[in-house]
Amino acid sequence: MSDIYTAVVDIRETQLDPVAALDFVSDPRFGGIDMFIGKVREHNLGRLVTGISYDLFEPLALRTFEAIGERARREIGAPMKLYIAHAKGDLSLGEIAVIVAVGTPHRDEAFRACRLAIEAVKHEAPIWKQEHYVDGDSAWSEGCSLCEEHREAERAAPHGTKAHAHGHEH
Repeated sequence: MSDIYTAVVDIRETQLDPVAALDFVSDPRFGGIDMFIGKVREHNLGRLVTGISYDLFEPLALRTFEAIGERARREIGAPMKLYIAHAKGDLSLGEIAVIVAVGTPHRDEAFRACRLAIEAVKHEAPIWKQEHYVDGDSAWSEGCSLCEEHREAERAAPHGTKAHAHGHEH
């Protein structure tokens, strides 16, 4: 059973489907399933958002997702099914932008693999986010990985944890 590893990586302009992700990672041998769903929220950094546009380099993004899956498999060291899907194009408030789902024999493995995968997708994949604001303005988001306050908080956090001490959400 230790050799079990399958993955689905996907990029689509249509609504992402969490049921498809759950169906894929479900396996009678696995007792742990963890899923992260990222949705378009109505605010960021104190500004009201009306929607988001994602632009990406699809061939490289898919290869990056595959590499993230392989890394999760190596680091977690457990049988696993992994599902990574990201939206491209224009999304409205409440729409799903990203799904990461993981199935493993035990919950801790699933939690750790899901966290590793979503953090890597956010910080490594060639995906650019443009936020559209209520006032008609728009801006390309640099992502919190470039935020000095966030880097400082993570350096100060105990090993193996993620700290996020300032005002915006992830």
